[in-house]
Amino acid sequence: MDETEKFAALKLELKRLIIEALDLEDITPADIQDDASLFGDGGLGLDSIDALELGIALRKKYQLKLEANDANNREHFSCVNTLARLVQSQSSTI
Repeated sequence: MDETEKFAALKLELKRLIIEALDLEDITPADIQDDASLFGDGGLGLDSIDALELGIALRKKYQLKLEANDANNREHFSCVNTLARLVQSQSSTI
């Protein structure tokens, strides 16, 4: 599997994690665009509670190091693409 295929597989995995962790009914991975906003208007419209729950799920699954006061968190959590880059940057196996 080349890097492009690995990244695509990671994005699909993250979409499934978002759906499961946040109990999003009637949403499939295909409904979540890679570059669509996860929070606020447009995209999924998630809120701050969802961000906390998603952060916990990401820590459990990928052992991510997330700091509550990190100024980059908003950017990391903006869309599936940025989440995938975060996971990839902190993982040696992906």
